[in-house]
Amino acid sequence: MEDSRALENLIASYAALVDAGDFAGVGALFTAGAFVGSGGVVRGAEEVERMLRESVIVYEDGTPRTKHVTTNVALEVTGSTAWGRAYFTVLQALPGFPLQTIAAGRYEDRFTCVDGRWRFTERRATVDLVGDVSHHLRRRN
Repeated sequence: MEDSRALENLIASYAALVDAGDFAGVGALFTAGAFVGSGGVVRGAEEVERMLRESVIVYEDGTPRTKHVTTNVALEVTGSTAWGRAYFTVLQALPGFPLQTIAAGRYEDRFTCVDGRWRFTERRATVDLVGDVSHHLRRRN
């Protein structure tokens, strides 16, 4: 598979796993990588999974009832490393909470290919626009 296509699939996998509530699966994408967000830096599968479990509200169906839409993907591949950037939009709907955009921002990614498989080295998520995240994120004390 072409490297750019494999990287697009990796980016799409992240969104699908978060929306499915599969936080262990998301963590596995960062086995040798870091996630940088508003809560700081978390490294490795266990820390990424824990961060999501502690911050994202999951409903009876096992999901956060969200759809992460990733657009404007730009990738640059140089041998076994790559970088990328993209926009994200997070939609959410629940009974009594009509479908709406709850957040929008951008990703800045670095990737490494090991044994023919691309992995996140680092994902920096910056939220530029925030809506009503009260049904999505747990309150921090």
